[in-house]
Amino acid sequence: MFGVTEIAIVLIVAILILGARKLPELARSLGKSARILKSEANAMKNDAGPAAEPRTVPGEVTDRRTGH
Repeated sequence: MFGVTEIAIVLIVAILILGARKLPELARSLGKSARILKSEANAMKNDAGPAAEPRTVPGEVTDRRTGH
């Protein structure tokens, strides 16, 4: 995929553009975002399993023809 040289070049460019002080903050924020995205994707996968039934609100009419 990427070699060591390409990663080093990207890091050097990022340090030049963002500055050395902002880089750890940016990496921390990116890590949090990735963690949240992964947990939400896992939650959606678990909720939408093959045995999952449609969620209804208590008292809600689900089939308008029969009223049930």
